[in-house]
Amino acid sequence: MKVILKQDVKSLGKAGQVVEVSDGYARNFLMPRNLAQEATKGSLADLEQRNVAKAKREAEVRADAEDLARRLGETTVTVRVKAGETGKLFGAVTNQQIADAIKAATGIDVDRHKIELDEPIKALGGHAVSVRLGKDLMARVTVAVEAL
Repeated sequence: MKVILKQDVKSLGKAGQVVEVSDGYARNFLMPRNLAQEATKGSLADLEQRNVAKAKREAEVRADAEDLARRLGETTVTVRVKAGETGKLFGAVTNQQIADAIKAATGIDVDRHKIELDEPIKALGGHAVSVRLGKDLMARVTVAVEAL
């Protein structure tokens, strides 16, 4: 019997997949626990329609993220911190300070956890910082660190 999985089933597959299982397994285990439904013409058509809508939503989100990455890539943000006479900072520039600077400069709210620093910023000058916007989409933001 062919069934459409409603939820992930460990040994069988992920939600939304169409799988072939024995009649007894489907009727006695999967369907009573609301883990699957029978794959009829109507349910397969509904699944296809949901997959098309999901792909369209994902494409829109991806396009928005790419536009955001382009805008962030063109941006240079300034962070002002206390520094010694030699240009060495008292402490380091944090992800939160960078996120606040991006918000102030562009109005784009970036989660501080998505900002990736290769190493702590402890000196004045320009530094390239990566911002993760999606699974495989990164934006490079230039951070200018200036003394107060």
